[in-house]
Amino acid sequence: MTGEQVRWTTEQVLALAPDAASQRAGQKLGTPSTWSEAARRGTALWGLCKGSGKTPYRTAVDLADAGTVGFTCSCPSRKFPCKHGLGLLLVWAGDTTGTAVPDGGPAPDWAQSWIDGRRRREAKAADPEAPAKPKDEEAARQRAERRTSRVVDGADELARRLTDAVEGGLAGAEQSGYEAWQHTAARMVDAQAPGLATRSGELGAIIGAGRGWPSAALAEMSLLHLLLRGLERVDELPEPLAATVRSRVGFTTDTATVVADARQAGLLVRDHWLVAGSKRSKDGRVWTARTWLLGRETARWALVLDFTAPGTSSAAPMAVGSEFEAEVAFHPGAAPLRVSVAQRHGAPIPDGPVPSGAPVGTALAAVGAAVAADPWVDTWPAVLGPVVPVPIPDTEQTAWRLADADGGAAVPLKADEAVLWRLLALSGGGPVTVFGQLGHTGFVPRTVWDGGRAVRL
Repeated sequence: MTGEQVRWTTEQVLALAPDAASQRAGQKLGTPSTWSEAARRGTALWGLCKGSGKTPYRTAVDLADAGTVGFTCSCPSRKFPCKHGLGLLLVWAGDTTGTAVPDGGPAPDWAQSWIDGRRRREAKAADPEAPAKPKDEEAARQRAERRTSRVVDGADELARRLTDAVEGGLAGAEQSGYEAWQHTAARMVDAQAPGLATRSGELGAIIGAGRGWPSAALAEMSLLHLLLRGLERVDELPEPLAATVRSRVGFTTDTATVVADARQAGLLVRDHWLVAGSKRSKDGRVWTARTWLLGRETARWALVLDFTAPGTSSAAPMAVGSEFEAEVAFHPGAAPLRVSVAQRHGAPIPDGPVPSGAPVGTALAAVGAAVAADPWVDTWPAVLGPVVPVPIPDTEQTAWRLADADGGAAVPLKADEAVLWRLLALSGGGPVTVFGQLGHTGFVPRTVWDGGRAVRL
């Protein structure tokens, strides 16, 4: 454990929390009196936190991996990081005198064992020459054929369901209700087509919901129909678009294969990546972590996805506002966005630069280009700025939009009240730089820069 880590701020630590409840719980544990045997060496912290049982929880944090933070804790929480990990990191962040988390000797065995395991995994991931695990090619081919057959059968069933819905009229679709499409979504899960399942469920949620739902439902049905036709003729499509269709249906490519193919073709993209925003969501029992990156030199957007199912461990979170240098491999597609990080270089910078914001019109043009390449794009990442939150006049309920500070274009804000009011408070009525997802329904804010520091909304 060598090297020193620049001390984090409280805001940067809290940005790692999976939700607001974890932030509050972590802050309660972020006092030195809560911890015993807390110490640090190099880039590792560890300590014991008294819980409800007789044995205190063992917690350790590792800051060595560029752009990410590693946590381990003996508590039973399934949240990552847990409140104890956040609490320990908060104690260190506020320890300007070095007395709460002093420099210690060797880490205790339980912490050292975990840290050594992380170092071995990092070294293995960074070694492109590491021997691959033997693969039974024939068994893999048979599994792929069986799955393709199931997906094709599921797509045929979904096509018939769409035809019946259109021929029966939207009034009939409204009578069938949400449950009918949920059943269809479940059938797509059985067919091993998760992408079709998701869109089927979203269609069911649209039907009969709010004013103007018929137009929204027809639009979603059209996109589903287009996707099914694309799957039917996928072998005739240009390869980038064919890859998009496969991924939208639910066929995925192993991340190791994506990285290996990009490395072999010389397509790895090396840049200094700003962690612009993040989001965690749960679908059934699976947690999905989304992290949006912006390349300093290439100005390219990249999206890192991490899926965590029960019994598996999640990747270490990336701190919003930090920047790290890395090579990434873009997954194939007509509008490539998702990446797998191939190799990181050097230590991360906790406070990355504030990105240059774009006018609303420029950001909308970028969304249009993405949709033109991939018709199933719902939103596209964007940094808007300088923009000002302003109320939308002549609305029955208070609604807001982000408007160019120079009086140019504006876009509706799509956020719940807590996020909206936090954004308004941070802006103080003045221009700000905001990262979020921009789509046809408006702008979903994720991060705002306040005084040069990123604040997750």
